[in-house]
Amino acid sequence: MDEKTNITPATLYIVATPIGNLQDISARALAVLAQVDGVAAEDTRHTRKLLDFFGIKQSLVSLHDYNEQARSVELVKRLANGESLALVSDAGTPLISDPGYRLVSEVRKAGFAVSPVPGACALVAALSASGLPSDRFAFEGFLPAKSSGRKQKLEAIAADTRTLIFYESCHRIESSLQDMQQALGDRQVVLGREITKRFETFLEGSFSELLVRLAEDSDQKRGEFVVLVRGADEDITKLVSLDAEKVLKLLLPELPPKKAVKIAAELTGEAKNVLYQMALDMKDQ
Repeated sequence: MDEKTNITPATLYIVATPIGNLQDISARALAVLAQVDGVAAEDTRHTRKLLDFFGIKQSLVSLHDYNEQARSVELVKRLANGESLALVSDAGTPLISDPGYRLVSEVRKAGFAVSPVPGACALVAALSASGLPSDRFAFEGFLPAKSSGRKQKLEAIAADTRTLIFYESCHRIESSLQDMQQALGDRQVVLGREITKRFETFLEGSFSELLVRLAEDSDQKRGEFVVLVRGADEDITKLVSLDAEKVLKLLLPELPPKKAVKIAAELTGEAKNVLYQMALDMKDQ
């Protein structure tokens, strides 16, 4: 290790950058970005603005969803030549709903070191300020763009008792909340918007209450969102009627779980998310 710079040759540094407020970047992150031999960035134009703000002159190469496989080969070769490199995303911690997984995997396979430089992460920041249970949580990233895909995904996790965390864009926030309400029930939800930025807001209430807030104030539909949803009750499946349980037992040997749950819900009036969890439990048994 070079004692002067604290940078190790042939090492890939995973560097977290601010999610909004530039003052959130760490001193170590700035030192690494200034001293490595090159930086791989999701959007080089965005990262160039960040580096220019802090007076850092550094060479950049793009690494995004469409070129990651090919770029990983190139970057591994540079590490083999003894260079040190850094990976950043546009905001927050790389690989969290951002590119980088393939690169890190290839670097490790090649036998080179990967070193995290921790910092801002939108999901952790939102969870810490949400007031929802934080001892157990499930991060689901971005839901599918189409409503049908969102509902299918949500129904599959509806019985999860952990706090559920999602990312969402301004274009789909309203429709996503509507789908969540339909699939999960009218649960407690916290909506974190523009976290660490000038117009940061946290809205709390049921899905129905927040949908009213968004309808009344169009400004609350702008920006980037973290959606945090209280997990299902621990004893959710205990509320299922004996008739619904019998129907599921008859249908599951003959049909896929999703189809069996749909028919059982129509016949018994039970909630699909409750029946789906019961179906999964029966399959496991």
